[in-house]
Amino acid sequence: MKKTIEKIPTWAFGYIFNGDMTGLTDEEVKQIDEALEQIGVDVVCTPADEEAQPYFTRYPLFGLPTEVEDCVILYR
Repeated sequence: MKKTIEKIPTWAFGYIFNGDMTGLTDEEVKQIDEALEQIGVDVVCTPADEEAQPYFTRYPLFGLPTEVEDCVILYR
């Protein structure tokens, strides 16, 4: 299994970690699902709370420029 660090939009955390689609459009859910499936993601892990440092980037893993956190991604 491979491991990398990716810029995951904070607006997607509820869906990625809890399956909670509250506040997301069907298009946003589709975008998240397609992005994670395309690169073969098995697990997404956030940094420990004391290490969490959200920041703005123009180049998140998916979507438009937004606030992200660097998350550990485990691939198939």
